[in-house]
Amino acid sequence: MPWDKQFDPAEVLTKAMQAFWMRGYEATSIQDLVDFTAVNRASLYATFGDKRALFLAALQRYDAQRQARLAELERRYPPREAVRRLFLGFIEQAITDAAPRGCFLTNTAVELAAHDPEIANAVARSQMELEAFFRRMVESARNRGEVAGGTDATQAARGLLASLLGLLVLAHSRPRKALLQSIADEALARLE
Repeated sequence: MPWDKQFDPAEVLTKAMQAFWMRGYEATSIQDLVDFTAVNRASLYATFGDKRALFLAALQRYDAQRQARLAELERRYPPREAVRRLFLGFIEQAITDAAPRGCFLTNTAVELAAHDPEIANAVARSQMELEAFFRRMVESARNRGEVAGGTDATQAARGLLASLLGLLVLAHSRPRKALLQSIADEALARLE
């Protein structure tokens, strides 16, 4: 008879994601994952593989959640407001978290992308999807007459991406509302 899992793999993956997000890949031990998830080592290995496989699954889960958030913003709000709410959401998270975590993907880019091609590709894909979101928002705003007709959507999207990534790094290390808000304000000025 097959062995029945006594835990929900999706819930365990979310807990592992939180552990990696809070501490980073290198600083999170297998014992930390056991403690965070309340699942023994053998069960973690049997379900997810090794620590790296669990990390990649957690990173994919985070990215899927972020993609869903972008889709929700795009569906619910006009383009400039969608971009504004994206920036403000990260600012709010940074100033309300007891221990500022920043963005899991951005933290991963800083910690691992230079040393791990598979992770670098995952982070790059996510950043390209974010850039595409910004480009769609700029194009839509331009089509609606809310942004100057000569605005280069690709350049504006890349500027917004760079501003957001900078904000996310600072959110992790210097979560000061005035600082983060000034970065968001400057970035959003591109859409005026």
